[in-house]
Amino acid sequence: MTHVEDELRSQPECWTRAASLAARHGGALPAPGERVAIVGCGTSYFMAQAAAALREGARKGETDAFAASEFPYGRPYDRVVALTRSGTTTEVLDLLGMVSGPIRTTAITADPSTPVTDAADDVVVLDFADERSVVQTRFATTALTLLRAHLGLHTESVVADARTALAAELPEGLVDCGQFTFLGRGWTVGLAHEAALKMREAAQVWTESYPAMEYRHGPISITTRSTVTWMLGAAPEGLPEQVRATGGRWVAGGLDPLAELVRAQRLAVAVAQARGLDPDRPRHLTRSVIL
Repeated sequence: MTHVEDELRSQPECWTRAASLAARHGGALPAPGERVAIVGCGTSYFMAQAAAALREGARKGETDAFAASEFPYGRPYDRVVALTRSGTTTEVLDLLGMVSGPIRTTAITADPSTPVTDAADDVVVLDFADERSVVQTRFATTALTLLRAHLGLHTESVVADARTALAAELPEGLVDCGQFTFLGRGWTVGLAHEAALKMREAAQVWTESYPAMEYRHGPISITTRSTVTWMLGAAPEGLPEQVRATGGRWVAGGLDPLAELVRAQRLAVAVAQARGLDPDRPRHLTRSVIL
């Protein structure tokens, strides 16, 4: 078993632990009414998008998400939350150094011995979700679960769905398809982007991702009999029928969207192995980007 397979299978346990930590770290996480920016790079950026949409949807305060390199320094925020598995990513450390002082900062990381613990005002360590694989799976979803639980939006049914996602067979024939599109709505748009990234990183496969309603505005034109369109969350009315009419394959997300992401992680590993690739060693990538 590869590292990434082992790590993605541990997610139900990691999510349960993260949910239990949410109350203990409440002072380090955004308070209701704060204006918040959540930042990250790569996978962490997509988790930031999901978390920001969840917080605004819960009416806990205005919340934006940015790639750390694209942070708008002219905007006033009460708190910046940085998601960084390694705690060493250059763009994140530079950002925290720039906003330190006038803006309260929180880092959510997997490694307490890295520079981010000194760069941020508050630190939440999820060391039990750290990973050996370059490809992120459990740290990203565990960090999102922490924030989801802090908003009161995590339930045990999410964990149960994750176990189902790990136990059930993947839909037959997906591994042989040549192109994948992942769709989301609201907070699941970030999950769709992350699912697509996993496929690109691990399996080097042609993959795209969009807000579900935007898929009709052009991208659906690429759909053929060799493509898969996978919805994370509830689909817009009529979209499944439109996709099927193209001859493409539609995969409905029947589980909690975060559990659906686990299924997409499994698919990325399966496609990689079918192509003779090692998902633990994605091409041109390192565990952390240090410039």
